[in-house]
Amino acid sequence: MRQATLPATIRPMAIDDIPAVVAIDRMSFTLPWPERSYRYELMDNAASWFFVAELEAEEDTRILGYVGFWLIADEAHISTIGVHPDFRRQGIGERLLRTALEKAKQFGAEMATLEVRASNDGAIQLYQRYGFEIVGRRRDYYHDNHEDAILMTLHHLPESWPRLEGGHR
Repeated sequence: MRQATLPATIRPMAIDDIPAVVAIDRMSFTLPWPERSYRYELMDNAASWFFVAELEAEEDTRILGYVGFWLIADEAHISTIGVHPDFRRQGIGERLLRTALEKAKQFGAEMATLEVRASNDGAIQLYQRYGFEIVGRRRDYYHDNHEDAILMTLHHLPESWPRLEGGHR
């Protein structure tokens, strides 16, 4: 059962966020992106959009998760999404996904696509709640264990979404 949504702020990712994002990526995935890939996405790839979830505390600020997408013509491709293990099942991943989809729609996307590990039932269920449908499979997609990737598509991005539980946007 998911816990209450944390009052994190979703904002565009900055260069200074890269070390925290890379750390979360390494804790989350067996094939994490190298730091140089995030630098490229932020500095050189005009089709790339990245956002972070940030929690401000009295002593410091902490990055809880991140999402990235590429906008190609009228399609948003969710390239990566991750949440720090200590903050999973608290609505952060859902808020990041929603932010990516809302921004993609604002920037002209009509549809969204992504790949997800076939074994990642939690992520698949989240994507399906947002209207993504399974449209295919890439055999042996992941190099670490030859797991298949499930291809998912959201054929029509809506003009607006219902409010999230707890009212946080």
